Amino acid sequence: MAIYIEMPKLSDTMTEGTVVKWRKNEGDKVETGDVIAEIETDKATMEMEAFDDGILHKHLIAAGGKAPVGGKIGLLLQKGEKPPAEGAPVPESPKPKAAKEETAAPEAASRASASKATSAPAPTPAAKTGERVKASPLAKKIAKEKGVELSGLAGTGPGGRVVAKDVEGAPAGGASAGKASAATPVAAMPAGAGDQKIALSGMRRVIAERLLTSKTTIPHFYLNIEVDAGPLMKFRAEANAASETAGGPKFTVNDFVLKAVIAAAQKVPAVNASFAGDSIIQYANIQLSVAVAVEEGLVTPVIREAQKKSLREISEAVKDLATRARSKKLKPDEYAGGTITVSNLGSYGIESFSAIINPPQSLIISVGAIVKKPVVNAKDEIVAGQRMAIGLSADHRVVDGAVGAQYLAELRKLVESPYLLLL
Repeated sequence: MAIYIEMPKLSDTMTEGTVVKWRKNEGDKVETGDVIAEIETDKATMEMEAFDDGILHKHLIAAGGKAPVGGKIGLLLQKGEKPPAEGAPVPESPKPKAAKEETAAPEAASRASASKATSAPAPTPAAKTGERVKASPLAKKIAKEKGVELSGLAGTGPGGRVVAKDVEGAPAGGASAGKASAATPVAAMPAGAGDQKIALSGMRRVIAERLLTSKTTIPHFYLNIEVDAGPLMKFRAEANAASETAGGPKFTVNDFVLKAVIAAAQKVPAVNASFAGDSIIQYANIQLSVAVAVEEGLVTPVIREAQKKSLREISEAVKDLATRARSKKLKPDEYAGGTITVSNLGSYGIESFSAIINPPQSLIISVGAIVKKPVVNAKDEIVAGQRMAIGLSADHRVVDGAVGAQYLAELRKLVESPYLLLL
C-alpha cells in the first residue's frame, strides 16, 4: 500500500518544517530506521527516520521547501506497486487517541515518524468569539488553574482540539507565544540597493517570538554582583593539575560556575520555580539549561537532575550537549523542561550583561569574563585582583528581590570558596 511521508512534529512548538536535505533519492530502497531526510524545525535541524519499508517513489517537497506539520513531503511504495492516480483519494492517517495524547511522555515528541501513522496535525486557529472551544478535560483544568483563556489558543490536537501542552506553554490571559508577536510592529526601513534581505529560519522566528513573549509578559527585575574570581582560578589550576596527573579531563571556569549555580539553588530552592497562574510550582529537581550559541541562534540543552551530578559529570554533560547542539544532533527532549538557565558570554570578552528570562522559567544567570583590575584588599591596599560579574534576571511574580539577593549571596560564597563545591 502507498504510504505518504508526512512532515513530522519534532518539537512542541513546531507548526511547519523545512526539508533541508533528502538523504534518500527517488528510487532508493528504504528500510525502517533509515535516515531519509534532514528537517529544520523551529529549534534545530534534525534527522528524520523512516518507520516503514518500501521504495521512495517521489519527493513531494524538494530540498529547501517547507510544509506544515502533517503535510505530505514524499511518497513510499512497495516493490512493483504503482503510485495512486492523480486526484485519487488519499488514505487518512489514524487519529491519536485523546487519552494517549494527554499522558504521553515528553520523549514521545522525538519519535517523529516518516509515515502517516505518527504525524501530528498542524495547529488550528483559535475559535471566534462566542464559539465553543474544543478542548480536552485536562487542558480545561490547566487553563482554569493558570487563568488562561482557551479561545486565545491554537489547538494542536485532533481536529484542532486544545490539549494540555497548548495550555502549559501559554501565559495567563491566553496569548500564546506566537500571539505576542502579533502586536503592531514598528516597520523596518525598506531594503535599498546593496542591502540583503535574510529570511527568518524556523529557529530564528521562534527565538524572536519567545523573547518578545518573555519581555512583554514576564515582569523582569535584575540584580548584579562582582565576585573575587582569584580563589576559583587558583582552585581550578590545582584541580586540573591533579586531574591531568590521573589521566582525567580538564575543567573549564564554566564547569565550576555551573556547579555553583546548582549548589546555590539547593540552598535557595525558591528560585527553582515557575509561575502557574494561581500558583507557583517549586521543582524538586534542578534541570539546568545551558545556553549554547549555534550558527542560527541559540539553544538551551538541559542537564537533567543536575543537583545529583558531580563536577566531572557536569563537565562531561555540558561538553557533550554543546558538541551535539552545534552539530544539530540534539533530540527534542534534550532542550525542553529546564528550570534555570545559565548564559556565559565571558569567552566572548563580555564583562557584564543582563539576560532575558527563558520562559516558563523564572531565573536566568548571566556570567561575564574574568577581568584583572585594581581592587582594595582587607588591609585597604590597592592590589591586582581578578573579578567576575554575575547577573541575575528573575520573574518578580515568583522571586522577590530579597530572595534573589539571598541566592546571589550563596553563589558568591561558592565561587569565592570553591572547595565548598566538593563537599
